[in-house]
Amino acid sequence: MLPSAESLEGKPVPQVTFKARPDEQWRDITTDELFKGKTVVVFALPGAYTPTCSSAHLPRYNELAPVLRDNGVDDIVCITVNDPFVVNEWQRSQEADNITMIPDGNGDFSEGMGLLVDKRELGFGKRSWRYSMLVKDGIVDKIFIEPDKEGDPFEVSDADTMLRHINPEAKPIEPVVMFSKPGCPFCARAKAVLKARGIAFTDIPQDQKITTSVLRAVSGEMTWPQVFVGGTRIGGADAVEAHFGQSGAPAGAQAA
Repeated sequence: MLPSAESLEGKPVPQVTFKARPDEQWRDITTDELFKGKTVVVFALPGAYTPTCSSAHLPRYNELAPVLRDNGVDDIVCITVNDPFVVNEWQRSQEADNITMIPDGNGDFSEGMGLLVDKRELGFGKRSWRYSMLVKDGIVDKIFIEPDKEGDPFEVSDADTMLRHINPEAKPIEPVVMFSKPGCPFCARAKAVLKARGIAFTDIPQDQKITTSVLRAVSGEMTWPQVFVGGTRIGGADAVEAHFGQSGAPAGAQAA
């Protein structure tokens, strides 16, 4: 049986040492290093490369990381019961540079939370249950635990729910897509604006499939780049500068 949120809130997180490989070098990372004196959002999930984790859970936290930081969060941490090599490769494949990835390889942290579950029927062994929590100076301030039911429920531990808890008035970032052309100076200008504003974006460069004809079919224009935000075309470099020029978002975005 999973623990209740009430039984965990107000309690300290487990004191463990994670075996990690940041920058491809072995290093011990302690619970205190992650949480002491900080406000941290944690989301935990069953495993790297699994469908919901890769398609929704991790990408949305990476996307909303600048907004969470604007609202007082010092770090966003993903914890999964995988080894450091798998975790590092998954982060690279997801281009999740806004997230601190923590491999709970032995499941010590997940077990200490009471959220280590048996997934042997899937050949997974022991894995973390899916949840998210807001940790302040090492104390669980709020936790959202997915309901205990069949399958892989994903109802309450998402990034948008966490953001609404932290600040109901906060405005989530709309997804940003750029159609760009290699070597294009206007594309470079637009990318620089987005990166300076801390805005995560997906770059779709011109190739044999993404041609000028595709660009015109999608945007009605033939000039590169063309940037879209939340389904609305913003335009080229000048339009991007005008649209995001008043933004006060922090630096640190990446192309996805």
